[in-house]
Amino acid sequence: MIETTHWDEFLRRYCDKKISEVIHSGKKSLEISYGDIFKFDSDSAKRLIDEPEEVLREIKEALGRYVTYVEADLQKLHVRITEVDNKKLIRDIRSEDIGKFIAVEGLVRKVTEVRPRLVEASFLCEKCGSVIRIEQNGSKLITPQKCSNEFCNGTKFRLLPEESKFVDSQRIRIQESPEDLKGGEQPQMIDVVLEDDLSGTVAPGDKIVVNGILRAYPREGRQAKSNVFDIYIEGNSIEIKEQEFEDLEITREDYEKIMELAKDPDICEKIINSIAPSIYGYREIKEAIALQLFSGVPKILPDGSRIRGDIHILLVGDPGIAKSQLLRYVVQLAPRGIYTSGKSSTSAGLTATAVRDEFGEGRWTLEAGALVLADKGIAAVDEIDKMSPEDRSALHEAMEQQSYHPSFEIVLADGTKRRIGELVDELFERFPERIIRGVNCEILRTDGLNLELLTTDFREVFRTKADRISRHAAPENFVRIRYSNGSEILVTPEHPVFVMKNGEISTVEAREVEKGVSVPGFDEAERRIIELKVEEVEILPNQGELRTEWVYDVTVEPTHTFISHGLVLHNTVSVAKAGITATLKTRCSLLAAANPKSGRFDPHEMIATQINMPPTLLSRFDLIFPMMDTPSKERDEMIARHILSVHYAGELDAIKRNFVASRIREDDVEEAMKVIQPPIEPSLLRKYIAYARRTIFPVLSEEARKRLEEYYVGLRRQAESGDAPIPITARQLEALIRLSEASARMRMSEVVEIEDVERVIRIMEGCLRKVGIDPETGRMDIDTITTGVTKSQRDRIKMIIDIIKELEGEEGARESDVLERAEELGIPKHRAAEIISNLIRNGEITTPRYGYLRLVTRY
Repeated sequence: MIETTHWDEFLRRYCDKKISEVIHSGKKSLEISYGDIFKFDSDSAKRLIDEPEEVLREIKEALGRYVTYVEADLQKLHVRITEVDNKKLIRDIRSEDIGKFIAVEGLVRKVTEVRPRLVEASFLCEKCGSVIRIEQNGSKLITPQKCSNEFCNGTKFRLLPEESKFVDSQRIRIQESPEDLKGGEQPQMIDVVLEDDLSGTVAPGDKIVVNGILRAYPREGRQAKSNVFDIYIEGNSIEIKEQEFEDLEITREDYEKIMELAKDPDICEKIINSIAPSIYGYREIKEAIALQLFSGVPKILPDGSRIRGDIHILLVGDPGIAKSQLLRYVVQLAPRGIYTSGKSSTSAGLTATAVRDEFGEGRWTLEAGALVLADKGIAAVDEIDKMSPEDRSALHEAMEQQSYHPSFEIVLADGTKRRIGELVDELFERFPERIIRGVNCEILRTDGLNLELLTTDFREVFRTKADRISRHAAPENFVRIRYSNGSEILVTPEHPVFVMKNGEISTVEAREVEKGVSVPGFDEAERRIIELKVEEVEILPNQGELRTEWVYDVTVEPTHTFISHGLVLHNTVSVAKAGITATLKTRCSLLAAANPKSGRFDPHEMIATQINMPPTLLSRFDLIFPMMDTPSKERDEMIARHILSVHYAGELDAIKRNFVASRIREDDVEEAMKVIQPPIEPSLLRKYIAYARRTIFPVLSEEARKRLEEYYVGLRRQAESGDAPIPITARQLEALIRLSEASARMRMSEVVEIEDVERVIRIMEGCLRKVGIDPETGRMDIDTITTGVTKSQRDRIKMIIDIIKELEGEEGARESDVLERAEELGIPKHRAAEIISNLIRNGEITTPRYGYLRLVTRY
């Protein structure tokens, strides 16, 4: 056993400079590398693993004897051991590890709030006034049984918090990293207790190594303690393991390699060919994914709204054509890439959730989901079409955001009228213990508070209780919308507003609402949905009488609507998740894959009708690629040849690695491997991308701006004739700008040139010609994606509505007459029947009795 004096020598030899830095900086901890201990004395290093408490105590005692030029109590310092050479996978931790010093790597999945933990309690004897101090261990408060004063023996005591000693405490949960899992394995988790200066140092989504002592405690049963124990790690030190793209460390040697690559005239081709080289073809998709990795430049506009730089891509295709493999490869390429499946995702699994649960022992717990874990990286969501509506809402929210000005008057279910700002602020004052605090955002759950509102699912109107309320940092500008019933709203520019068009109800951002558009209203007397018009829209600065620090919202689940002053209004999809989004910043690019509803693509049907996803979510993707498995002799031969070459290379490599005496030469393996060898090694490509994203913020050249304007205006001009569909919207123009910036970054250029614009126009046009075409007319119609209803379909819907209106009597319009009249006007009976069925399902028409139809909304 090493003598304590040896630690004095160790501190002098290895820690003198560190100790000086700690003293001058006022830090609470001294970090010591396990490698230094091993170099000093390998037996001491091994003993640290087996007897960590004893060894840490010896080092602290040596610190207490350490002589410094500045007076300091070094024994109060925490000794933090880093780079521990006893790394374990969570799934491999066993009973023999209890009490040992171990290192575990993983992703932070949950964190509790940081709260003080009592370490030494001072109790006042109410009989004699003596103060008794008791050291606190474990989670339960240890109280004195009787007074320590032998002349008193009192049994009534009062805790004195101001004389007690506390330490900051936090509990986190980490899960195994995706790259540590084999196919089909679920990630294992373990809890970690952090105290003092370690508390609050990590956030959900961080990839960390925890060094600490493995502890065990008995599970609590209903009757008695169980003989089965749970385990946790008593954290000693934390190493933030993986950074975002921008934070990757780039050495001088890396920099020289990056600059060499940047000078290569074929750099773009090399990058594209370095993405999933084992998958044959799909060059255009790989090119788009390359742009996604580089990302556009995020921007904050004068009105406070944010234009994202993240690029979202959707792959939709027949089974067995490598969609999932592409996703998995890109996740491995991105420093912060997370793969998840729509089938298994919950709302928490995608964004985040905040709850009070057993894990936090009553404290608020923040749990990160895939989009948070992939912050500033790429979230790959496979089978996104299999997600539940709640999951889609969470996803939708992470892609955009919204709220009301405090002066907005909300009408409660009992008719009471309250300004939303006053109502929310009042409840925040009354229930401070319920508040979840995020960055520029505060949330309060309203369960049990009986805050009732009127809501609608557009079929019926009913009372419901609000789920939560929130306030968020206010933007620089607001949008005021005045309606034909005299009501008005004042909202943030990105707030979703319901609009009606040819029988369809959808949402648009407040800043995009136009005067004269139809919107859903509420007739209080008849208790039904009616049609209103927007009479005025204006942008108002957050100044003067309107000046506010906060904007407010109320969340109604699951309808996400509430009725106030005769208006049907949209609330933020999920205030709790919005707050966490503000805290954790889900700034990731989304690469998603989906399958057609019927299993395989029908080229004669619109893409929107073939995917189990709402158009509102589809329209958030910058690029949508259909991937069809179409038999072609030449292409099939190339694919077969490629797959066989890949397998052959793998076979040679396996033989060479596993059989030393094999006759296969290294040259043979290298030659075979060329078919799947990327032109740029993944580790270098990561650093190239990181350097570009960190240092390159390209600006559009005059020629590039003109070309984009020319392309956009040229396509829009096609819609100037009244009966023509709209081929492109401002949203696609924003996507083109994002993609052009990414293309310039890929070339390591400060300027977006014409070649970048031409590249992205080619990619965008390729997508639109595959997914944005009306199959009935063959014309480009962006509504196939944005609303799921083409211009030709809208015209037919309007015709059916006009026919019902024309034939409607007291009992409604006879359905057979409507179908007959529709056929006379050129709409086949089966198409007309489909439209009627959809209108009934959407609540636009009802069937007062069998065989009759009646309009619900006044068109």
